[in-house]
Amino acid sequence: MRLVVDLNRCQGFAQCVFLAPDVFSLHGEEALLFSPRFDEAQRDRVEKAAAACPVQAILVDYSDEPTKRVEPHVG
Repeated sequence: MRLVVDLNRCQGFAQCVFLAPDVFSLHGEEALLFSPRFDEAQRDRVEKAAAACPVQAILVDYSDEPTKRVEPHVG
């Protein structure tokens, strides 16, 4: 799991900082700092922060998680 923030899109509303303060923080009034990797324990908070972003600047990338294998159906 990895976090990507489009800093060109981010407007510094800071909803993410309130919802996941261990992952996001503000430096000054508008510069967003974040940890691109976060613990599984933070997953729910990070997903809520991404959903709450008014300009949809936050993307949670799950591409490094193992996918569930689909068993072939023989019938």
